[in-house]
Amino acid sequence: MATALSQSSGAAGWRDYLELTKPKVVLLMLITSLVGMFLATRAGVPWTVLIFGNLGIALCAGGAAAVNHVVDRRIDAVMARTHKRPLAEGRVSPFAALAFALALSIAGLALLLVFTNPLAAWLTLASLLGYAVIYTGFLKRATPQNIVIGGLAGAAPPLLGWVAVTGQVSAEPLLLVLIIFAWTPPHFWALAIHRKAEYAKVNIPMLPVTHGEHYTKVHILLYTLMLLAVSVMPFAIHMSGPLYLAAALILGARFLFWTVVLYRDSRPHAAIRTFKFSIWYLFALFIALLVDHYLLLNL
Repeated sequence: MATALSQSSGAAGWRDYLELTKPKVVLLMLITSLVGMFLATRAGVPWTVLIFGNLGIALCAGGAAAVNHVVDRRIDAVMARTHKRPLAEGRVSPFAALAFALALSIAGLALLLVFTNPLAAWLTLASLLGYAVIYTGFLKRATPQNIVIGGLAGAAPPLLGWVAVTGQVSAEPLLLVLIIFAWTPPHFWALAIHRKAEYAKVNIPMLPVTHGEHYTKVHILLYTLMLLAVSVMPFAIHMSGPLYLAAALILGARFLFWTVVLYRDSRPHAAIRTFKFSIWYLFALFIALLVDHYLLLNL
């Protein structure tokens, strides 16, 4: 491992640097920030905000992800899911990755300052620091509640999108943040159960490692019930209509089904299947919010 980590970044290609940004994670974040933008206005979103606002958020998120690669490079090297990452295999040096992260973050903040508003830029910076410094640098190794506390940074994109359009914080985007905040623990703890042995090997205090699988499954079930309750609140406050309510209830029931399957361990590979469904759940829920919004505008 030491040999791999000491290699220079000379062999790095553009795909290695793209991987540093965790593009699949950033894409899901961008979907939620886009929905935040469109929900913020009854008129169209200005094209400059739509393009450069989301690009700025994406660049900052990619910069935070690159810092995560640097901080976690040694534990990544011994975990099956991450051992082929660019820093873990030594294709990119820590210095090059940090320089890349800094360049992405500065470019992203500059775009937000120029094309959106200062509040959107500073909230994005706070989210970046929350994930890259507070969660990755401290919470991840300090407490089994790491993903609960640190999940607030990952829940910010719909708020960032909303603020990029309006220039102000209001209750509606905070409710969208609350949905993602409640979604994060069952999403990530399902993966943590699947990778429990690997987290134990690298001394990361994920909940299944410190408190056992049964305790974690109970909490996954409880958080999913809380998520189901929170997910219908946009309808309760007249932010969305019946189409979204139906989608939230159907998707929530399906998510709850998988958490019960996981709790009972009644199907093979229940943990990873719950984790994978949780990704589709969040994607579909926010798309339903967007479709419902434009249906209401046309009534």
